Formats: sequence, C-alpha cells, structure tokens
Amino acid sequence: MNDLFPQRIVCMTEEPTEVLYALGQQHRIVGISGFTVRPSEARRDKPKVSAFTSAKLDRILALEPDLAIGFSDLQADIAQALIKAGVEVWISNHRSVPGILGYIRRLGAMVGAAQAAEAYAGKAEAHIEAVRAAAAKLPRRPKVYFEEWDEPPITGIRWVAELVRIAGGDDIFPELAEKSLGRDRILADPLEPARRSPDIVIGSWCGKKFRPEKVAARPGWQDVPAVRDGELHEVKSPIILQPGPAALFDGLDALHAIIKSWAGRPLTA
Repeated sequence: MNDLFPQRIVCMTEEPTEVLYALGQQHRIVGISGFTVRPSEARRDKPKVSAFTSAKLDRILALEPDLAIGFSDLQADIAQALIKAGVEVWISNHRSVPGILGYIRRLGAMVGAAQAAEAYAGKAEAHIEAVRAAAAKLPRRPKVYFEEWDEPPITGIRWVAELVRIAGGDDIFPELAEKSLGRDRILADPLEPARRSPDIVIGSWCGKKFRPEKVAARPGWQDVPAVRDGELHEVKSPIILQPGPAALFDGLDALHAIIKSWAGRPLTA
C-alpha cells in the first residue's frame, strides 16, 4: 500500500532531492533546501524551506510533511525542533564513498523504490570502477591538495579523499580526511600544504569562487610544484561537497579530468 511509505518529504539538503529525482520519486518532495542546484527542475519547481544550519520551521510545518531528511550533526537543532513538532526525521551521517552508495539504497527502500535504488547504486559503482580502471593506466600519480575552505584552510573530507584516489591521485592529508567535522580538518599551519609539495591543488570553497591567484600568492608557496606548473584548479562545490550522487558522477569525472591532464604533461625538472 502507498501509505506504507512517506508521501510528503522535505529534503533539507541536496542529496536526498537528487536521489529521489533519479529514482522517479520526485512527486513525494514538497520542500527542498535553498542550496539545492541539482536537478535544476527541483530548484524551479519545489518550495525552498531551509538553508543548511537553519530552516523556516513554520513553512516546513505548513507543508504537512510525513518525513524530513537531513544530513549531519550540523542539522541537529533543526531535527530536534521538527521532532518536537511531531515530524518524523531522518538525519544521515555518511562520510565515505561506500556510505553514499549505502545512502542511495536506504533512501530508496524508505520510499518503496528499493529495486530502482539498487539499479542506480549499481550504475554509480560501475562508473566508479570505470574511472578507477582508467586511472590505473595513467603513467604517474600526482600528490593532490584539496582545499574545502581557504580562511582558515580546511582540507577535504573523507569521500573527497577517496574520490581523489579513485581518480588517480593521492591526497596529501590522508590523516585528516578521516575527521568527519570541518573544525578537525583546519590546518593550524597554513604552510603545511606547501611543505608536502602537492603537484595539484584543487579548491572547492563551499560555494565561494576559488581564487587560484590568491593561492599562488601565499607566502612560502612559490616553489610548490602545483604553483610552479599552474596546476591550480576548481571543482564546484555542488558536485563534490555534497555526499550524494553528484560526487560519484560529475565530481569524480572532474577530478579525473584534472589528474589525467596533469599525468599527460611532460615531466618538469
């Protein structure tokens, strides 16, 4: 019966919206995050009722949701308010590529679309393996510094570091990638990335435009291989910093394109 599954879902981050559209379940969505950009029709058609750390509680309740979906401890206060108002809430907290794949499957099961979710997750897994195989054929692997924020510098979260490895590179801060909270990935010493000599710098400044010239001008960075060779790149945050399908498809492809281009360049002294 249809009433076994939620009929009126509020998505407080982008990834549940993207997954539900991919599964053909967009009719269940009654409200979305204002930060949603994928898919474009969701941004056009669905009411925007939340940011990331704040939400318009009265507008959400007016939509009479039977499920609200969010992500991470940063939405704990929103979740608490909705629970107190009688709304069922699911807050996921996945931080890895396997976690994203599991999230797709769990969300699909929650809306009665387990078969479609399994197929979609399988498509993502096949894409990941295709990129991994292509990366294995590259002649060399770069050291990659992924910067999630610039002031203070914050390194990439776990799923980003995993995608960098799948794409053919090696994240220079593997010990920090395991830290789930952004505050635990802040670099106390802004010169530490330079000391690790990355071949490529990738910026995704969480919605703010990446400024490669600012990175190149940082004191002590002039001899960094990435600066010397002009390997300072941006990957837009909507396709890499959301723990959903975008990262596994467009985000991974963007990383691999950057790394493949670097690997095809002549070696410099």
